[in-house]
Amino acid sequence: VQLQASGGGLVQAGGSLRLSCAASGRIFSSGPVAWFRQLPGKEREFVSVLDTGGGNIYYADSVKGRFTISRDKAKNTLNLEMNNLKPEDTAIYYCAARNGRIITSYMNRAEVYDIWGQGTQVTVSS
Repeated sequence: VQLQASGGGLVQAGGSLRLSCAASGRIFSSGPVAWFRQLPGKEREFVSVLDTGGGNIYYADSVKGRFTISRDKAKNTLNLEMNNLKPEDTAIYYCAARNGRIITSYMNRAEVYDIWGQGTQVTVSS
């Protein structure tokens, strides 16, 4: 099973981008699926998670109200709609999936995810 992220690019502050993560197998239906981001030399940072088991959605405080995570079951994709982008949103964005359930408080931890996409670069200019 593989994940393929796409949709990154260069955008001015205040602009929007839509990231997509396509799965080669049925992995968006049994556990949490999430987006993380990372800057060079820094740890991977949680952005948002969708719990496919319970349907709950959570966001990092830094993106709440601006980003929207969603899942397209028919296309087997995970999406991240990013609006009102800021320069501090610049990073490589990764999608991730976990096979199986996990308690909510652990869903923002990168180490609990089994499968990762290759990352897509998002650059926001000021």
